[in-house]
Amino acid sequence: EYVETPPNHDPVHGLVAAVHTPFDDDGAVNLGVVGDQASLLHDNGVAHVLVAGTTGEGLLLSTEERKELAREWARSGGPLGVMIHVGHVSLVEARGLAAHAASVEAAGIAAMAPPFFRPSGLTQLVAWCAEVAAAAPDTPFFYYHIPSMNMDADMMEFVDRARERIPTFAGIKYTHSDMMEAARLLHVHGHDLDILAGRDEFHLPFLALGAEGAVGSTYNYAAPHYLRMRAAWAAGDQAEARRLNALTAQLVDLLRRAPEIAVGKCFVRHLGVPVGGTRLPLRQLTDEEERELLADVEALGVLGAARS
Repeated sequence: EYVETPPNHDPVHGLVAAVHTPFDDDGAVNLGVVGDQASLLHDNGVAHVLVAGTTGEGLLLSTEERKELAREWARSGGPLGVMIHVGHVSLVEARGLAAHAASVEAAGIAAMAPPFFRPSGLTQLVAWCAEVAAAAPDTPFFYYHIPSMNMDADMMEFVDRARERIPTFAGIKYTHSDMMEAARLLHVHGHDLDILAGRDEFHLPFLALGAEGAVGSTYNYAAPHYLRMRAAWAAGDQAEARRLNALTAQLVDLLRRAPEIAVGKCFVRHLGVPVGGTRLPLRQLTDEEERELLADVEALGVLGAARS
């Protein structure tokens, strides 16, 4: 049996929206839209945001753009807990982004391992994470586990090593499909680390395993749907929770019909927030794709309320 120990940070419960980076018509970051994004998310029940991650096209932004975006979210995020993704192919840049996130008083930082010149093993991965986290010594650090983009690793062993090297280690954004490993992580470490569901289609299975928080892109426009599913699960209405989860699967299928980030931005624009298009090399949707996707998502009935 484990000994209950308090977390080294405020626990991350509820929905964490992996927010889009808004661009203007010329493809520049449009900081003036961030406040509208924050209002939409808060009004629809989102508790936290993750800035400049995969959904936010973070690795397609310059370091200065990422710092400006982090600063604006910290200023305009209101009651939302603002977490900043600081991963980068350059350790120097990652450390600079981490230090900057600390300077704007981010609630936490997250970092995925470099997707190019990947760590060759756990020793290198933990050492890299420790270097990044040390640049923000008072800010909770989350490892962004996304092995489809960088490296697979035994997360149970990673946690043991990370806790030895990283005083601010707070948890994992688990963007993977290994539910056996997720179950072990939540059983052993879920009492004092945040093991956050990182794939929207696995939200309900993670709830069944005991997860409290989840990071996802579809929470940008479908948060009330997930809150209904969470409420049904908490109330013991498993049939309703499963019904809603089936709609989640259909929503994710819509995202896979075209570039996912472009589809998500289409849905956010539909709710009244002009987040613009995507940055190359991602492609834009055609007008026909937008019309078909909007018709199909409206038919699902999962979208949240539009910005008032």
